[in-house]
Amino acid sequence: MVEFPGEKSPMTRYPDWNEEDAKTIVAAQQERGLLAVLSALNEKFGYLHKHAVGVAAKALNLSRAEVHGIASFYHDLRERPPGRHVLKLCGAEACQSMGGDALAAQATRELGIGFGETTHDESITLERVYCLGLCACAPAALFDGEPHGRLDQNAISWLIAEAQE
Repeated sequence: MVEFPGEKSPMTRYPDWNEEDAKTIVAAQQERGLLAVLSALNEKFGYLHKHAVGVAAKALNLSRAEVHGIASFYHDLRERPPGRHVLKLCGAEACQSMGGDALAAQATRELGIGFGETTHDESITLERVYCLGLCACAPAALFDGEPHGRLDQNAISWLIAEAQE
């Protein structure tokens, strides 16, 4: 992965929620619309803090229900902070046909968590995604935003071990 000055590493912990920072982000993104606002908040803090809905709703003159509807629809918009690492396993048809479901079962078993959950030590968040565009390299995953294809049992175990170090 190439890092640019000022760009945070995927392993970097996110800053604590700060309403003033959130308002600044909302003001900078509000011309782009609600999804851009929520995405920017999620990117900055790693999740949408419980007060993020209210801040966005007020700035965009929307109801909290409208904002919550969008925030809860998109899987990448989290309600809780992620772990230090995020493992996203593809569950689309191509990956399923190449053994992705067995690898997903292995990952949940090894981690002791389900999809959308974070391990107790906060080392890893496991997420299910549907199509990474790596169908020719199925089964596939994203580990901290980096694609991994042609996964097998050993590769899943290795990714999990990397996250827990």
